[in-house]
Amino acid sequence: MERLHVNDIREIIYRLKKGQGPRRIERETDQARNTIRKYRDLARDNGLLDPDVDLPDIDTLGRLLEAPGRPSHMTSSVEPHREVVENLLEANVEMTAIWQRLREDHGYRGSYSSVRRFVARIRPSQPDAVCRIETEPGQEAQVDFGSAGLQWDGANGRQRRAWVFVMTLSWSRHQYVEFVFDQKIETFLACHERAFAWFGGVVERVVIDNLKAGVIKPDLHDVVLGEPYRRLAQHYGFVISPNRPATPRHKGKVESGVHYVKRNFLAGQTFADLESMNERVRRWVLETAGLRRHGTTQQAPLGRFEKTERAALAPLPDEAFDLVATYSAKVHRDCHVVVDRRYYSVPARLVGRKVDVYVGRRLVEIYDGDQLVTTHERADEPGQRHTRPEHYPEGKRQYLDNPPERCQERAGDVGPACSQVVKDLLEERPHDRLRSVQSLLRLTETVGAERLEAACRRALDFGDPRYRRVKQILEAGLEHVDDEQRATAIETNADCRYARSPDEFFPIQPQASEPRAQEAVPC
Repeated sequence: MERLHVNDIREIIYRLKKGQGPRRIERETDQARNTIRKYRDLARDNGLLDPDVDLPDIDTLGRLLEAPGRPSHMTSSVEPHREVVENLLEANVEMTAIWQRLREDHGYRGSYSSVRRFVARIRPSQPDAVCRIETEPGQEAQVDFGSAGLQWDGANGRQRRAWVFVMTLSWSRHQYVEFVFDQKIETFLACHERAFAWFGGVVERVVIDNLKAGVIKPDLHDVVLGEPYRRLAQHYGFVISPNRPATPRHKGKVESGVHYVKRNFLAGQTFADLESMNERVRRWVLETAGLRRHGTTQQAPLGRFEKTERAALAPLPDEAFDLVATYSAKVHRDCHVVVDRRYYSVPARLVGRKVDVYVGRRLVEIYDGDQLVTTHERADEPGQRHTRPEHYPEGKRQYLDNPPERCQERAGDVGPACSQVVKDLLEERPHDRLRSVQSLLRLTETVGAERLEAACRRALDFGDPRYRRVKQILEAGLEHVDDEQRATAIETNADCRYARSPDEFFPIQPQASEPRAQEAVPC
């Protein structure tokens, strides 16, 4: 038989005392006739139908009427092992382990489902009570990503997995919605910036999930925030409030917002590309989501926002946020770090160590711990190198400070002979001979430009314009030989070079005379 609420039972007794029969009560209350008869008999047995007895109140009726018995249950196959199960539960052993130990140690042959049902009966779980928290206007926003399925990427000409970013203002429930193809830190930060621009202001606190773009280490008592997101919060003036791990209900406003976008906007629709999705969802937020009557506030989110919350938001900062991403990079032997396939120089003392690289829209900052060691302009294209010569050791730095073009210019300042020597050296294998040229030009620091020019002129006269020859001339002091002596040396050198005639080595042999034809001897 059906068990009724005590108010329904009281109504049946009231009608019976008024003289109505079970058939009429059935017709007017839509209660089963057998149920009416059952409670009629119970009321008669307790004297409740006596005309002199007042209609009892609910509490009295509940005590007088006998509660229906609970339906009988089959005896569980785990019942013989109740004490074992209770002891294991007290020791916080999980149910799969309880089932395994029953099978291994006590010969139990039942299923795991039987153990689970038995534990649920002897240890019924009590649902947790929750506290709904409401915030003041402009105090809080909640953000989250949700899956948006496969969407068409016009740039790559293929379908890609898409995500929907939602920021919900906790007081008004007004939303910002944007579809993206990734959850990278750059995308996460840019979505925040566009959301604040959409609302025209900034909230005091942003509640986020423990996604990697915002939180490095999700922990209840020791949360480690990503540096780019922390700097974004400091730039805009809001406080980050990471959600407790595995508790999505703590940001239920945006969770409901994500589900609403998926059920109302995405469901059953197709889009040409991501750009058209974002264009249409902005209209949807204003014309559909913003004008609906919200189930909790019983007001339209857009109306609540425009009337009250917009004025409660803090103003947007005057300057745009610059930080885009952070990296941990190793300093290679060439004194450079590689970030996003771009190269940035670092002081040589950091070779082999790891540094933190903060990439902005315009600048790249490189830190050794908490110490800023250098900054660079951000490279525009992969493969581009940004190098500061002072980051190299002294010897390497001089090599970079004097490229071939600079060396030729410095040689011209010394004199024409020095310029010609440098030109001859750099004509063949310039990178191999660049160090010799740089060493040659450094001789001006010890002997001066005049002596170096004279030594180069003498080396050219002897046809040997090498760094070693010029240095030997300077060490021997021969660069001061006057023009007549040099000319004599050149002439003597020329005479000595070809002092013997080639005929002495290859004498000309006299040609043999042709024999005269013998006279014919007559036979």
